Amino acid sequence: MPSTTFEQINQLDFSRIPKGSTRHFWLHLVHDGIGMPVRIPMIVARGKKDGPVLGLTAAIHGNELNGIPVIQRLFREVDPQQLCGTLVGGLVMNVPGLLLEQRKFNDGRDLNRIAPGQADGAMSDIYIYRIIEQILRHFDFLIDLHTASRGRINSWYIRADMSKPATNRMARLQNPDIILHNPPNDGTFRGAASDRGIHAITLELRDPHVMQSDVIADALSGIRNVIYDLGMLPGAPAPLKPTVLCPDSYWMYTDEGGILEVLPNLVQQVPKDEPIARVRDVFGQVVRTYQAPEDGIVIGKSVYPVNQTGSRILHLGLRPEKVQ
Repeated sequence: MPSTTFEQINQLDFSRIPKGSTRHFWLHLVHDGIGMPVRIPMIVARGKKDGPVLGLTAAIHGNELNGIPVIQRLFREVDPQQLCGTLVGGLVMNVPGLLLEQRKFNDGRDLNRIAPGQADGAMSDIYIYRIIEQILRHFDFLIDLHTASRGRINSWYIRADMSKPATNRMARLQNPDIILHNPPNDGTFRGAASDRGIHAITLELRDPHVMQSDVIADALSGIRNVIYDLGMLPGAPAPLKPTVLCPDSYWMYTDEGGILEVLPNLVQQVPKDEPIARVRDVFGQVVRTYQAPEDGIVIGKSVYPVNQTGSRILHLGLRPEKVQ
């Protein structure tokens, strides 16, 4: 039987955690439809010495799973006796969505598009508001762990405001395939963090509904780099690897329904006018071919062939530049 104890709490209070120790919590956030508590699983490592608070959050989209083992493994290896500051891990931020095996909250809304929510709004508004007031407000730095959504796959890439030195540095320390300059102004959890002066980046850890050991290991390496760089643990960050920086991007969509085939691979650079997708009718005849509207790199793509008019094709990163 596991020896770890899991304390049920109503507030996250670091002062109740002895310095140099790690604690596991079930944080009560809201009640469900029969009055039972909905609790978020949390791990907190409070260092022997004072220092910054680094928060790690996963599964704010309930079908995005790769971030969960990243947090689990990190806390298994961190010695709080050696730690300066506090590490906070939110293993599953969207508990109702995870239990339904879906991206969105159980009222059908996307928690990562409605932050900071409202204290007296709809179910999802209150839920994300309480996450921010009870968890996020404690952080100095945030690493928010995501993947692609259902029917799509992602490269290993970072969303960050690269105009800000702290978030630029956090992003580069991840050593991803691609970094997308993406100021957080769209109702995201990262945007809510930025509005509070918290330095925040988003890690896009490839594919939904699965746990992928290679990108989990890559994410752990990058997070360790940040911890070392902040002076929270003894050690030096690994050398920065060359990566591709995109100052902008957009998704392409179909204007014809049918069976969709997306041609380029992830991280493939595509020149303007190169064919990138075909749509066939149910009899197998090509009814539409799509070309790249400009030079770019494939950040993510659709892999679900059943395509209604207006479905996503691929996420095109613009003006890709190799940076050292």
